[in-house]
Amino acid sequence: MERIAVLGAGESGVGTALLAMKNGYEVFVSDYGEIPGKYKEELKINNIPFEEKGHSFEILEKANLIVKSPGIPERSEVVRHFRLRGKKIISEIEWASRFFGGRIIGITGSNGKTTTTSMIYHLLSEEIPGVGMGGNIGTSMARLLCGDEKFEILVLELSSFQLDDIEDIRFDIGVILNITADHLDRYDYNIEKYADAKWNLALSVKAAGDLVINGDDPMITKRLSTVPANVSVHKLSANFPMTSLPSKDGDLLFEMNLKGRHNLFNANIAAKVAELMDVDNSVIIDRLKSFDAIEHRLESIGIFDGVEYINDSKATNVESSVYALEAMNKPVIWIAGGTDKGNDYSSLVPVAGNKVKAMICLCVDDTKLRSSFESVVDKMATTRDMKEAILLSRKWAEDEDVVLLSPACASFDLFDNYEHRGREFKNVVLNIKSETRK
Repeated sequence: MERIAVLGAGESGVGTALLAMKNGYEVFVSDYGEIPGKYKEELKINNIPFEEKGHSFEILEKANLIVKSPGIPERSEVVRHFRLRGKKIISEIEWASRFFGGRIIGITGSNGKTTTTSMIYHLLSEEIPGVGMGGNIGTSMARLLCGDEKFEILVLELSSFQLDDIEDIRFDIGVILNITADHLDRYDYNIEKYADAKWNLALSVKAAGDLVINGDDPMITKRLSTVPANVSVHKLSANFPMTSLPSKDGDLLFEMNLKGRHNLFNANIAAKVAELMDVDNSVIIDRLKSFDAIEHRLESIGIFDGVEYINDSKATNVESSVYALEAMNKPVIWIAGGTDKGNDYSSLVPVAGNKVKAMICLCVDDTKLRSSFESVVDKMATTRDMKEAILLSRKWAEDEDVVLLSPACASFDLFDNYEHRGREFKNVVLNIKSETRK
């Protein structure tokens, strides 16, 4: 029996283990940290052997193949150890693709990939049977293939981490939205290495497949010469009318509930993918109108005492917060900060100067934020407590202002993840909404 070792016991790792077990492999899961309770229980229920708080190299050495969860960096000791010894190491999506014979639509980008992935799924799922959604959003690809539901098409959000260590997976349609500085701590603070990881998606589109790209992004367009000649490339621009989408049948008038021009571009991309999948234009227009904001992505919590509260906790990089601030048409009390990933705030400074009346740094270390924004924002404060941040924002806010949580940073200094941060924001806002300002 072939042995599979899985590094990491999160969503991808446990999904990989379940898929391996389902297909008759001997599997062992190893996590350097403590395995979250729900995943540990799942491994126990399925009688999958595992270890936590360290790696037993002598056990891992017995595996024919190692599947690496996306959160484990190439420079980790366990990966370096087995690379030096010639052990085969692949990613979870590479592994899972070996058990899927349907069509795959892969979506990546530094910003907008969750919204665009969800839009594409929304456009396809009512018209085409057997469509599933997962990857970096919700359910891992491996887990999708473990259940009873039979999928014909998978719509996958893919991070750069997931696109590392792919070899033979092939995409029917690849989508690359943009490439801007993010996760540079993972890529030796070299944006070209990060961009190359994203570009693995373009290089893995199958023969006669389609690649849909942002034609305005120089980090993308300068790599186009490497795309195989038998792949059709569709360049889309963000410079199109605000009320219509370009299509093969001419411009399509449409309406959307989402804020921001960047979401119109996401809709443009999603509509092109749906068109490539032979969805009628009338369906595309109707479904776009019914698409609502994704949780933690410019999610309006409500208007209380004349002030709107918006949760954009998913904005974990600078460019995401640029988009968020640009989408605001009222004065902003901006809650930002967290774990800096090698951020360059220079593109945010002029936008903040135009949009932000006050800034609250919600983080452990505010040094870089203050030095970047104190020259353009009149009021600044720092706290490590979400409730204090909200109460201060209420004190500073006036009628017709917006309180925007758009951190431009990762969450790990004070929160478990961006979802935890976003939930805390929403809970505090809703719990104190009846209190008066001042």
